[in-house]
Amino acid sequence: MARLPLPPARSVLVNELNRTEDIVAVHPGTRLVRIFTARGNHPQQWNTFRYTGPLPHGRFDPQAPRRGGDGKPVTDPRNGVLYFGLSVRTSVAEVFQTTSIVDRKTRGPHLVVVRPSRTLRLLDLSGLWPTRVGASQEISSGPKRITQAWARAIRSAFGDLDGIWYRSSMDSGAPAICLWDPPSGAALPSAPDVLLSLDHPGLDVPLTRVCEELNYVLLN
Repeated sequence: MARLPLPPARSVLVNELNRTEDIVAVHPGTRLVRIFTARGNHPQQWNTFRYTGPLPHGRFDPQAPRRGGDGKPVTDPRNGVLYFGLSVRTSVAEVFQTTSIVDRKTRGPHLVVVRPSRTLRLLDLSGLWPTRVGASQEISSGPKRITQAWARAIRSAFGDLDGIWYRSSMDSGAPAICLWDPPSGAALPSAPDVLLSLDHPGLDVPLTRVCEELNYVLLN
């Protein structure tokens, strides 16, 4: 059985980091794909980080839980988070994983494609670093209560990193990215390459294909 305990002491995380092997550098020419909602409880724009959390679905949300353990999210301007895939399929698979239903209208979902304005430096959770610090690849698919604790520990230990590189548990281990602000807020471009509402006719064909591959239901 794969192991995923709570994170060890900060010294363990730091001492087991090999910066030549455990850091992924994402080039500014890399296209990052995100699906976000413009309406609902946490409305966003294409370039806004979410400072409210941790949310139940946010695997690597870095916000500390509210004292008292009532489970309600907090708003922390020191800890913003954004999730990206490297493909539309990864983003669809991750965002709509709870129901496997792609609703193109409710809450105003949008698709955005951006290229970072500088190189992103991310801790690679798809390599051996998790094993060396006592975890496993379960860190990308295990209980979010525990993976959020790892996110907080990683962020505390490596404040200079922009976030983490991990495997999508819903898209056959394809790369996924979690960015934290600071410092990665300054790495977003001034304008996106693509910004479309999810019900845009130009997305009919690619979304249909993606949903067929994932066996998700596409609502028109």
